[in-house]
Amino acid sequence: MSVRDAFVDLVLGGSCAGCDRPGISLCSACRADLITATPFRAWPDPIPAGLRPPTATTPYSDVARRLILAHKEHARYALAKPLGQALARAVVLALGTGRAVWLCPVPSSRSTVRLRGHDPLRRMTVAAARTLRGQGYDVRLADALTVVRRPADQAGLSAGERAVNLAGAFATSSRWAERLTDQPVLLVDDVLTTGSTLAEACRAMETAGIGVLGCAVVAATRRRLPVGS
Repeated sequence: MSVRDAFVDLVLGGSCAGCDRPGISLCSACRADLITATPFRAWPDPIPAGLRPPTATTPYSDVARRLILAHKEHARYALAKPLGQALARAVVLALGTGRAVWLCPVPSSRSTVRLRGHDPLRRMTVAAARTLRGQGYDVRLADALTVVRRPADQAGLSAGERAVNLAGAFATSSRWAERLTDQPVLLVDDVLTTGSTLAEACRAMETAGIGVLGCAVVAATRRRLPVGS
């Protein structure tokens, strides 16, 4: 927990972001619910063209949903660490027997980052990398993607409409293209819904000649193929 969050909890009376129980930002029960979940393959249905194998740590519901939104939209910075620990579990499944990886977060637009006052996904990715390094993995961050066209609001759009809306939204920084060629790369995000965002990010990376092993997210919506598909 950050000093700021600890001060708020102490002086103003904090509550768990997962269950509203009075106390610290994340109670032990909600923490366990998040970081001990069993990761799974999270193929959406339908599968968007170009999406590399996605893994998720937990369904996007209940505690996970509340924690992700609290961190992203309400700047509950203390949640970055447990969310990063959850993301790390999805990364491990995505890697299989591999021990080295570059983690590339899907970027938000600069205006979105300014509006929120922080970059929640990058904060979580840093926490995931630290967790994995502590487990003996060779993990490095790659801020290889940039937003070159801000898509319209995705709320209410179908899977096909989201794919059209996101087409051409990302590009790969030229300084990363040579560095990541023939390297193990995973794209990471907080939530997978239709998979359109990650599919477009995969396209942008592979257009630059960067192979993508797969995608790892903290949570995926229940709109997915059965486990094992």
